[in-house]
Amino acid sequence: MTEVTEVADGAAADVDGAAPQGRRAFAVAGFASGQGGRSRERGKTLRGRIPRERHAEFSPVPGRPTAVEAIEASNAGRIAALVPIRVGRMAATPFAFLRGSAGLMAADLAGTPATGVGAQLCGDAHAANFGLYGDARGQLVMDINDFDETVPGPWEWDLKRLAASLVLAGRETGADETTAREAAQHAAGSYRRTMRTLAKLPALDAWNAVADEQLVSFTEAHDLAEVLRKVGAKALGNTSARFAARSTTRTADGGRRFTAAPPVLTEVTDATARAVAQSLGPYVATVPAEVRTLLSRYRVQDVAFRVVGTGSVGTRSYVVLLTDHRDQPLVLQVKEARPSVLLPHLERAGHPVAGQDGHEGRRVVLGQKHMQVVSDTLLGWTTVDGLPYQVRQFRNRKGSVDPAALLPGQLDDYARITGALLARAHAHTADPGLLAGYCGRSEALDEAVAAFAVAYADRTEADHADLVAAVRAGRLPAEFGV
Repeated sequence: MTEVTEVADGAAADVDGAAPQGRRAFAVAGFASGQGGRSRERGKTLRGRIPRERHAEFSPVPGRPTAVEAIEASNAGRIAALVPIRVGRMAATPFAFLRGSAGLMAADLAGTPATGVGAQLCGDAHAANFGLYGDARGQLVMDINDFDETVPGPWEWDLKRLAASLVLAGRETGADETTAREAAQHAAGSYRRTMRTLAKLPALDAWNAVADEQLVSFTEAHDLAEVLRKVGAKALGNTSARFAARSTTRTADGGRRFTAAPPVLTEVTDATARAVAQSLGPYVATVPAEVRTLLSRYRVQDVAFRVVGTGSVGTRSYVVLLTDHRDQPLVLQVKEARPSVLLPHLERAGHPVAGQDGHEGRRVVLGQKHMQVVSDTLLGWTTVDGLPYQVRQFRNRKGSVDPAALLPGQLDDYARITGALLARAHAHTADPGLLAGYCGRSEALDEAVAAFAVAYADRTEADHADLVAAVRAGRLPAEFGV
């Protein structure tokens, strides 16, 4: 039984057991202790140790690996035949390079000032990792949508990665330097204001703050409303059924098989297909009981290999075709989960590494559930041939805004939306009052993060140039346009 200690206005109970008159409070394991309400003051106190202006600081640490060295190191364990696709995608633009180099940026961030306040991080919170997806009833929500690198860490890392990516996206759109820098500043400002709003809400309301159609008004992102409407309309049709209709064919016995479309979608051996299909048994044990009942109404039809992402290219990723009693398809993605690229750098940043249970798929799934209000109901994890995997719906009405394709005048709107979403995600595991107290009312943090973002965007452009030179020199093979 849970131990409960009764406290009435700080006084002990009378000898005869009668509680004194006044407010009752209880100290209960797993619940808040103390008087509360002091988080904001503690946040303000942190400014004395790490002034907000210091977040502008960035300089490469001695011994920093070159861009080429970092990519070569990160290719270890990947499928060698797919590495040229990854290199080609990263070499396309500086923004694309940033997307694939979360580990290199983590090494850089480990040398930057941090408050010591932790949160569950996305780990790869660049501007293209936000988007639309469907909830259990098919309604669209917008949130962070990639958690391969998720891990507890310094909240500043996600914010700075987002800001730097917005500068790079702005430059790619043709925006002038002032506009690109302002996008980073708007993201930080929206993060700060959203955290203040969440700190003022009742805890349950703050926890359940869903990013719905009111997000546009909340962030004053009206210039982006039409873009989101078009992306949403397209996302509603981005389903397993549509993917199956385009990517499968009927077999002689009336079943379905994936149709190969190399190099993106390829056949697998019978042994691999069997191993992936059988891994769904242990996966079912990782989802809620009511979801197990749902999954029991499907049968596995086929398995194929599918190349995904930029940073993920070269990792093992399968799509599994299932059908129900009416032959309606459901496609699951079984994606290899490698250790977070942030892990080697957290201790150097003074952030303890704890709570790792050894299964990387579980880390990804639980990290995602920690950060999202609404998550895929089919999220789970499994093991295939001794390697950890995450499992999720494929094409769950997903839609995304390409920040590098926005008009310069729309970039600040997108920055405010993503900044707000990041704050809401962090507030699930970090005290919003504490962060609100630190971030404050002024634009000191916003300006510092924007200055960092510009400096890091410059560094990324130099790294990208080094990668392109290595490709041209033949040091790194690259396949473009895939």
